[in-house]
Amino acid sequence: MKLALGLKVSNSLSLTPQLQQAIRLLQLSSLELEQEVQLQLDSNPLLEKVDDDSPMQSLEDLNQENSASDLTRELNADHLPNDLPVDTDWDDVYTHQSSSMELPEYEEREDNRSIQNTLKDHILEQVNLLNFSQTDLLIAYCIVDGLDEKGFLDESVEEIHHAVLTLLAQMDIEEDVEIDEILVVLKHIQRLEPIGVGSRNLVECLYVQLQVLPNTLSCRNDALLLLQHYELLIANDLNKLLKQTGFKLEQLKAAIQLLKSLQPYPGLMFENKESEYQVPDVVVAKKNDSWHVHLNPDILPKLRINPYYANMIRRADQSADNQYLRNQMLDAKNFIKSVDERHKTLLKVATCIVQHQRDFLELGAEGMKPLVLRDVAEEVELHESTVSRVTTNKYLLTPRGLFELKYFFSSHVGTTSGGEASSTAIRAKIKKLIAEENPRKPLSDNSLAKLLNEDGIDVARRTVAKYRESLHIPASSDRKVLI
Repeated sequence: MKLALGLKVSNSLSLTPQLQQAIRLLQLSSLELEQEVQLQLDSNPLLEKVDDDSPMQSLEDLNQENSASDLTRELNADHLPNDLPVDTDWDDVYTHQSSSMELPEYEEREDNRSIQNTLKDHILEQVNLLNFSQTDLLIAYCIVDGLDEKGFLDESVEEIHHAVLTLLAQMDIEEDVEIDEILVVLKHIQRLEPIGVGSRNLVECLYVQLQVLPNTLSCRNDALLLLQHYELLIANDLNKLLKQTGFKLEQLKAAIQLLKSLQPYPGLMFENKESEYQVPDVVVAKKNDSWHVHLNPDILPKLRINPYYANMIRRADQSADNQYLRNQMLDAKNFIKSVDERHKTLLKVATCIVQHQRDFLELGAEGMKPLVLRDVAEEVELHESTVSRVTTNKYLLTPRGLFELKYFFSSHVGTTSGGEASSTAIRAKIKKLIAEENPRKPLSDNSLAKLLNEDGIDVARRTVAKYRESLHIPASSDRKVLI
């Protein structure tokens, strides 16, 4: 092997800090972007956020106001200073402001959410109104403390008995509490509102609710008898139920309907219903028979260069303070440009997706077209990885609801005519066919495959089964209802 020196020309991509920052901002969600902007605002004095209620004032105007007199006086002097004030250009006063900020549908609204009592607080309010002794009140508090989110008693009676004895010993109260006393207090709690709270299982919960119903209700006793054979009821073995209970078909149907009308989980009505609402990044709306796509102005950061600090920078000054201001100015400009590039790329990709999925916006999930990252990347002239980053954790608000941009990408299945059908559209068709089926004769996977083939979609039975399971729809044998 011989060593030699030579020249070689090659092309390579260098990931500069500015490019790395742009790539990182591209894949951030709206919440993560807000945190990143706040971090930059805290660390860079040259970067500032524009308030909506404050008038926009450019660096040019500020320079003219502050230094017009000083500059005139210096120019009229006998000699010129070495460090004249720096001229400004458009980058110094760049601000990003969406043209849709003044739309009436984005006006601020007051937060009028109310705080709801929890299940345990609701039960304790009723317990305090009962004429309980100190020991019974302690037992009731231990029972309420053992309730789960469904309203069931998550602790055994023996564990509650042990907890009560321990608390009595800590309070230096010598009193013997038996398990029967705990069962009596538990029975009182189960009759509080909501009825059935504190039950140890679903059967006991339904039994308590049936007990409080009036005796004049004809099918009440039938439903109580039906609960004694709950194993057959869960297995949906109606033939054995008819034999063991001696009911007629209409009598069994009425008892089952009564059980279905009861509350299986009494504590769910007290669960925290406050949802974590996802703020959309892009909004699409139909105007004049055409779909318009624009960024959500509520999440667009409005940034600019601080004019006061920018005016302190001098060209000929090589001091450490001036160099610091120059570096911070450069970082602020790069950050603003990276944020703006992120918004432009997001809007470009979202517009391309909407153009492909117009049938979804018009017809729903059945109109979804097959779409992959490569199709969008080629159309907007971006790399697939860039499209993947910009569609991750970004949400599109449509008249049909809020969807992640990734939702509009799906695989395809061939059709009998030689075309392609989206897997999302096939799932929607399967869901629609099952919703319209006869519950006494539910459609099997093979029947669903035949119906889809008649509709021009060439799909196998096992593919139908996979799509059905992804929709959390049980098999035909489990969906069958005889009464």
